[in-house]
Amino acid sequence: MKIGCNCFYILLLIGMSNRLLNVAKPIFSWRLLFAAIFSTNLLIPGVGTQLAQAQEYCQISQGSAQKKENLRLRAKKGDEEAQARYQQVVQQQAQYLQECRSRTWPEVQAVWLRLYPCDMQPGSIDRIMDRIVNRGYNQVYIETFYDGQVMLPQGSNPTVWPSVLRTPGTENVDMLAQSIQKGRERGLKVYAWMFTTNFGYTYAQRPDRESVIARNGKGQTSLYVVDNRSQLFIDPYNEQAKRDYYQMVSEIVRRRPDGMLFDYVRYPRQAGVDSIATKVSDLWLYTSATQQALFKRAQNNKGLELIRRFLGRGYVTSGDVAEVDRLYPQEGEPNWQGRIPPIQQKSIFPPEMRQPQLQVQLWQLSVAHAMQGILDFITLAAYPAQQMGVPTGGVFFPEGNQTLGQGYDSRLQPWDRFPSSMEWHPMSYANCDNADCIAAQVQRVLKQAKPGTEVIPALAGTWGKSMNNRPSLEVQMRALRPFARQLKGVSHFAYSWQFPEHDGDRKFCRTRE
Repeated sequence: MKIGCNCFYILLLIGMSNRLLNVAKPIFSWRLLFAAIFSTNLLIPGVGTQLAQAQEYCQISQGSAQKKENLRLRAKKGDEEAQARYQQVVQQQAQYLQECRSRTWPEVQAVWLRLYPCDMQPGSIDRIMDRIVNRGYNQVYIETFYDGQVMLPQGSNPTVWPSVLRTPGTENVDMLAQSIQKGRERGLKVYAWMFTTNFGYTYAQRPDRESVIARNGKGQTSLYVVDNRSQLFIDPYNEQAKRDYYQMVSEIVRRRPDGMLFDYVRYPRQAGVDSIATKVSDLWLYTSATQQALFKRAQNNKGLELIRRFLGRGYVTSGDVAEVDRLYPQEGEPNWQGRIPPIQQKSIFPPEMRQPQLQVQLWQLSVAHAMQGILDFITLAAYPAQQMGVPTGGVFFPEGNQTLGQGYDSRLQPWDRFPSSMEWHPMSYANCDNADCIAAQVQRVLKQAKPGTEVIPALAGTWGKSMNNRPSLEVQMRALRPFARQLKGVSHFAYSWQFPEHDGDRKFCRTRE
């Protein structure tokens, strides 16, 4: 990376040095002066390019990180002096991180993290949070509800999902609350990251929740159309599903995370030709709650009858149009929400001329109804957090709302209609061996976002090297710099990608300290 002179910071440092001579302002922090020096892109004698690159992203030097880790290990063994020094270093680095991020783009740099039951071993969460700070992050998104389990203590988990931590003797251990506390001690904001309409396989095992599972017109539930059998997508119109999820969010928000992110706000993604929804049987409309809500969108009997026939067969014929005219002669055109019937009297146009338009509009109604269910669900999900002043955000794929020919992306993810009061977290995971396609995804989201919407792209990768044909995070970050004025923050997926060995150790309780 080319390192050049940053004249702004030279002038800043000169001004700070001159103020040392002003007896009216005798207090000065050399630590902040050196932090300012080492956080710029200046090449100064004795400081190598690698250090300058690290400081560009507010990262802690390898030497400082190792000294902190040594103190942590000594403190863990009962060394009280090391414990005091460790806490001092943690506080100093928290202050440095806050100061550095306040003047370094992006202002918010976040990382996605999954915790495991093994992380309740003494010192594990401290070590994780320290590593996150070392990499210059000031926010962490902790996976709180995923794969049908929730990060609530067994002893205070009123939800229908099992707790992540189920080891005997840990019934009252609140891993989420501890993580929030330890993150904040290090200057980190800690968000709860949650699956949304993906309720997990454990939910499917409950016989009293069978009617909640999403179903398409081919007789399939979501369990049979996804590669990962741990996934289970639900009917977003189902009142039982809404109550279950609302209760869980209410419990999590009591831990007062700094924010809540809602992921999997969509329908399942299918493979091959099924990845594009082109007919009504491809849609997840075939549960009782969804159908009843759809029928209520009819605004007269003719409209209701045609919706029923279209949903049942996938099409309506001119004979159907003629028949509903005969059944309800007192009514005008078939009508439903969103439809603007033609001004002309129906008698002017025979059924065979009206049928093609009605068929297209019934298809559009069906797609819009499916998408509205997703929008209503995320609005409900975010409500408990918003009532307590906790920021919320929606996580989505930039392509999840695309039309493809005459069809739609099977995920039917209407993120462009997510509330602008929520943060938008587009998963910008395009893979084209360079960062151009990633930047294009972010640009597409920015163009569709209303003014004032906070967009925080998620990038997949690791520092310092390519991974799975994805460029390094440095390369991806540079590709987003042209949008810096519009992007307050960027997040990185994931901690496990950056520390794969440590992730494996944590998953299987292997200790290497």
